[in-house]
Amino acid sequence: MFALDAKTMQKIAPVVRRVLIVDPNPAAARLLSDLLKGFGSRDVAVEGDEARVIDLAREMEPGLILTERTGPKLDGEALARRIRRSSLSCRRVPIIMVTAEATASTIKGARDSGVHEFLRKPFTSGDLFRRVENLATKPRDWVEAVGYIGPDRRRFNSDDYAGPGKRKADKPASAAEAVVAVKDQAMRILASALTQFDTDPMQAVRAIKQQAETLKALAIKTGDASLAIAAAGLETNLAAGAPTKATLAGPVGAVLALASPESLSRAG
Repeated sequence: MFALDAKTMQKIAPVVRRVLIVDPNPAAARLLSDLLKGFGSRDVAVEGDEARVIDLAREMEPGLILTERTGPKLDGEALARRIRRSSLSCRRVPIIMVTAEATASTIKGARDSGVHEFLRKPFTSGDLFRRVENLATKPRDWVEAVGYIGPDRRRFNSDDYAGPGKRKADKPASAAEAVVAVKDQAMRILASALTQFDTDPMQAVRAIKQQAETLKALAIKTGDASLAIAAAGLETNLAAGAPTKATLAGPVGAVLALASPESLSRAG
């Protein structure tokens, strides 16, 4: 184990304080547990059966989840999606997927299931620490859509794969471009959520609420009065009672009327 200074330990402490390890292999789970305790973890729970993970996560409220990709009673990608779509208080916590495979398809599958980091076996304590440090010091924006829920995939990056399928970070060149990118993505998600409302009403409402909050905050920050009023109207409608596609169509449409044609053409 390499030495960790006090400043670094303080940075990662909130992430590693309570950790849930999902791995059917006792030896592999014990290795992860020992390493994490070396990073300062105080409470580490281990579970190998996917069916029991949600209840354990609800009880424990971990700040970090590590899951093996596959096992006799485990599908790590399906588990990640279940957590993201759940009502758990920890549904947004960082998830690290661990696997012996590091192909373009497995990394893409992990990314699209909503995990934050990807760790290939065999790994060193330094490999694991770098993933934890990234989670603590380089937070990623949260995406609340219908088809995808999790950290912004545009900033997903794995050191374990360097082939042609590797995706580089899509970082705006300036603050102004970053504002446009945030607004564009929120508008696209808003349009998609209304279109897909009937397939998953609960998640559609959750996605619409998140985009209303994002757009109102952005409007206030940029001084866009029209957008601020439209987003606030949408929030008021959401808070009025049990929203339906019909009741949301008007206020969502008022917000989307302020979107660029380009952003709506990419909604899906």
